[in-house]
This record gives sequence, C-alpha cells and structure tokens, in this order.
Amino acid sequence: MYMLLCNDGTFYNRSTWDLATRVDQHVNGFGSQYTSKRKPVTVAYAEEYERRDEAWAREKQIQGWSHAKRLALVEGRLDDLRALSRSRASERARSKAMPE
Repeated sequence: MYMLLCNDGTFYNRSTWDLATRVDQHVNGFGSQYTSKRKPVTVAYAEEYERRDEAWAREKQIQGWSHAKRLALVEGRLDDLRALSRSRASERARSKAMPE
C-alpha cells in the first residue's frame, strides 16, 4: 500500500504488487488520471503486506481519512491519529445535530 504526495498538496493512495514500477508509471503520467494531472508526485508513505487483501483493506481505510490524518501518518505522528479520528467524528455529529 502506498501514498503519493501530489503537486497540489493532495494525497493519493493505492496498493500494488511492485511499488517501484507503479511509482515510475505515476511519475511518467501513466499511473492514473488523478496523478497525471497533479505531477510531479512523490512517495510520501508505504507499507508492505504479505497478502493483497490486507493491503487493499488498508488502502480503503486510509482513503476514508481526512487530509490531516493522512499527513499525521506520513509525518509519523501516530499518537495524533486517534485524536484526529475523534475530532472528525465529533464534527460530523455536530453538523447532524445543527438545525437548518
């Protein structure tokens, strides 16, 4: 599972069998439509898994995260991850409770 930092400051994450080849594809504009429009891209973070389904599950988990939470992971601020989850959950609860 890998995460790229795009030129516009966004993160893109997916999983692959061969990280070096896949990153080369992204760098050269053949990785995905999203990254081809946001070059240059650099590897911000990667995790290795024995099984593809584990990598895919982690990819999907991280795709649901806020930018702030992804940034904390990239920067190694693992202690901040739980707090960032709580703050986002609190924000959603507050927005549902507010009258329109």
